[in-house]
Amino acid sequence: MVGIRDIAKSAGVSISTVSYALNGSEKVTEETRQRIQKIADEMNYVPNMAAKALKRRETRIIGVYLSDYMGSFYGELLDGIKHGLKSYDYEMIVCSGKRSHLFIPERMVDGVIILDWTFDTAEIEKYGKAGYKLVTLDREVSGENLCHVLLDNTGGATLAVEKIVEEEAQEIHLVTGPDNSFDSVKRLEAAERELKRYNREYTVHKGDFDTKSGKRIAEEIYLKMTTKPVSIFSFNDEMVVGMYEFFKKTELKIGKDVKIIGFDNANFGSIITPTIATIGFSKKRWGMVAVEKLMQLIKSEEATNGLIYTSFVSGESFPE
Repeated sequence: MVGIRDIAKSAGVSISTVSYALNGSEKVTEETRQRIQKIADEMNYVPNMAAKALKRRETRIIGVYLSDYMGSFYGELLDGIKHGLKSYDYEMIVCSGKRSHLFIPERMVDGVIILDWTFDTAEIEKYGKAGYKLVTLDREVSGENLCHVLLDNTGGATLAVEKIVEEEAQEIHLVTGPDNSFDSVKRLEAAERELKRYNREYTVHKGDFDTKSGKRIAEEIYLKMTTKPVSIFSFNDEMVVGMYEFFKKTELKIGKDVKIIGFDNANFGSIITPTIATIGFSKKRWGMVAVEKLMQLIKSEEATNGLIYTSFVSGESFPE
C-alpha cells in the first residue's frame, strides 16, 4: 500500500510537504500541490481515513444502526437524517449487525443514531459512560452522552382505539409486532388500557410487522368470526397489506365487514385500494430531530429527549 512517505521520496520533498499538499494547506504553492497530487494519483494513493480521523479526533461521519432496511419507512427516515446532517456538514453510514458496533469504540464515527432492537441497552449505556454520543429511536435511555427521540406511541394507539370504540364493532382485534419491539409494546399497553377503560373485549394477535404475518392473522380472524363488522388495529401498515391479500379472496368487504386501522402512514397506504386508515407521523422529521439531538451531544451542549407526535389519517379501510 502506497503511503505519503513513498510519495515524498518520488517527489523529492519532505513528508510534511506531501501532507500539506494533499490536505489543501496554504503552506505549499498551488504548483507544488498539483505536482504532488499528480504523483499521488499515478501511484494510486488512497488516504488512510482511519488514521486521519484518529489524529483529528473526528470523522464528520455518524453511524445509523438499523435492524432492517426493507420498506418505505426506512427510506423516509434516512432521508430525514441525511437532510439534517447536510446542514452540519456531516455524512452518514448505515450499519447493521454486531461487527459494525466496533465502529463506535474505534472512533470510525463521531456519533450514533440507533433504531435497532438487536442493540443491547446495556451496551448503549456502556458507550455513553465511555464518552461516545448516542441517540436512540427505539427505547428510553438516560445517562451521560445519551438521548432518545421516540414516537408518541401512546397517543397514536389511543387515537386508534377511540375511533374503533365509536363504531361499536362486535369484535375488536389488536395485531402486534415482535415482542422485542419497543414501539409494539408501547402501542399494546396504550390500546389495552384504553379498551379496558371502555370495558370492551378484544383479542390480541402476535404479528411480526410484515405482510406474511398480516396475512396469517387475517385468516385466523376470518376462521373465528361469528359476527360482523369486526375492527382491527394493526400496529403497522405493512401487516395491513397482508390482511388485504387474504380478505380480498373472501366475501368480506374491507371498510364495511372488516374495518382496519394501521400505524406508520406508509407512502403506499394512499395508493392501494382501499386506502389505509392509519396513525401517521413525519418519519423525515423524526430523522431530522434525531440529528439535532446528536449534534447537541457532540458539541457538548444540553440535549433534551424528543417526542414525535402522531395523528389519525383517514382512509377507506376505516370510513368515518
